[in-house]
Amino acid sequence: MTVILGINAYHADSAACLVIDGKLIAAAEEERFRRIKHWAGFPARAIEYCLRAANLRLTDVTCVAQNTDPRANLTRKVRYALLRRPEAGLLVDRLRKAKQRVSLAAAFERDFPEDELQARIVHIEHHLAHLASSYLVSPFDRAVSVSIDGFGDFASAAWGLGEGHVLHVDGRVHFPHSLGIFYQALTQFLGFHKYGDEYKVMGLAPYGQPRYANALRRVAYPLGNASFELDLRYFRHHRERVANDWDDCSPEVDQLYSPLLCQLLGWARDPHEPLDQRHRDIASSLQLVYEEVLFELLGQLHERYRADALTIAGGCGANSVANGKIPLRTPFKQIYIQAAAGDAGGAIGAALVAASQLGSRPDRGQMAHAYWGPHYSAAEITLAIATRAPDLQRMRCQVQEIANPQQLCARVAEHIARGDVVGWFQGRMEWGPRALGNRSIVCDPRRADMQSILNLKIKRRESFRPFAPSVLSEHVHEWFEQDQPVPFMGQVFQIRAERRAQIPAVTHVDGSGRLQTVSRADNPLYHQLITAFAGLTGIPMVLNTSFNENEPVVCQPKEALDCFLRTQMDVLVLGHHLLERSDALKSS
Repeated sequence: MTVILGINAYHADSAACLVIDGKLIAAAEEERFRRIKHWAGFPARAIEYCLRAANLRLTDVTCVAQNTDPRANLTRKVRYALLRRPEAGLLVDRLRKAKQRVSLAAAFERDFPEDELQARIVHIEHHLAHLASSYLVSPFDRAVSVSIDGFGDFASAAWGLGEGHVLHVDGRVHFPHSLGIFYQALTQFLGFHKYGDEYKVMGLAPYGQPRYANALRRVAYPLGNASFELDLRYFRHHRERVANDWDDCSPEVDQLYSPLLCQLLGWARDPHEPLDQRHRDIASSLQLVYEEVLFELLGQLHERYRADALTIAGGCGANSVANGKIPLRTPFKQIYIQAAAGDAGGAIGAALVAASQLGSRPDRGQMAHAYWGPHYSAAEITLAIATRAPDLQRMRCQVQEIANPQQLCARVAEHIARGDVVGWFQGRMEWGPRALGNRSIVCDPRRADMQSILNLKIKRRESFRPFAPSVLSEHVHEWFEQDQPVPFMGQVFQIRAERRAQIPAVTHVDGSGRLQTVSRADNPLYHQLITAFAGLTGIPMVLNTSFNENEPVVCQPKEALDCFLRTQMDVLVLGHHLLERSDALKSS
């Protein structure tokens, strides 16, 4: 038996996975256990979970695979340092990080003192891990594979062709040019400074017009050889030490853009400054220019490889707006983007590459769903509810166990149809940043006021950010202008014009929706819930947002209970237990 532990460590979205004889067994991000968004550091608790899921100890592990290799592109690193002569602080910072990433043995010794690490440690180049994380779990036998992000191992992008179980890497874009840095720098310029705030810019973009597109086309632009470049005068990352913190915390990255960008676009927005039309127009322009560069790259790769299937990974793979336009703007017809396209997903890619190197063929198509996280038994849920019994009584909550799944779904569907906000906690936690029906808050998509209700009761987030629909896969073509499976909410598509008025809560200002298709085979209970709601309303979908309140998505039952009790959520479903507030009971 070949047991491989894949990890993304000392970087944002630290994570771990377990692969046994080429088969994925478990995967989770460290943030879910630490309760700190995008947590960066050594993923000790995620590792503990993965081993526990397979009833193994650290001593049973054959190989530890990390999704970075400090030796990768070494010649380019040395040449860049000699020719460009960046600040000494930048070089010292990168050397410190490289040393940290090869000191895994010490981290295992510190966090697992009872188990001596006997496994071989291998380092897999960052973008190879990204490419493998998508192609090697995809359903395709032949596909172009693309990875695009900020930076990893001195590169920001890579591409190649996957055929069968073999993945060839044929090209890269190296430091300092990066589409990820381009998007992140402009996100900071717009006043969104937290790590991962790029999704806010995507939500803001449809409210603007691309009036600054010509200006931004001078900042990032495609080349004629399946590549792209930045005008480095507008950035700091290539010559100065950009302060950042990746050690046991939520990542922080200092300003990436140079003062010249302010000369091009005007003053940068202060985070406390209200958004105005100029900011919306810059967001619209940023999204448009990003898409132009991406689609040019993809078009050239399709011409080179003549394959109609595409897999995407890397942090830029989370740009769901651009992803949804790929079938319209490029010749690619089939697209696969795994649930954790960003750096967390590199843990799976590193493990699968290591498995191949050790003679274990990865199972193809094994990530049709995202449910690889912890599961909690009925007894554990009952105990968690009993522990909070005094609080539940004080809040006048009724607790009822409904063992019959059909009856449970029928009861919950009635609450959703009445406009209640429902916390839905079931099965194994999702892998990746999206709640996909096991750690979700579900609501009625027909309610035009549902966005304000959710913001008032729970989410407390920007009003321009849209909510997503979970749609029965067999009905997708009736509501969206596409009919392909999109199980991970990784693509935005246009909702059919004649349907938009029926589902205003999940229809964005531009008529689009970030789609999740739900199949009976992959999540039968969530499918049954949506089916019950469709039986009441004729609408084969629910609004789905993550089960959290300005924190990582809930992992354990006690976290779901905490969120339920401190917010104004109406109903909580924990396994077969239905918890109803007094107000929700009155409307029953």
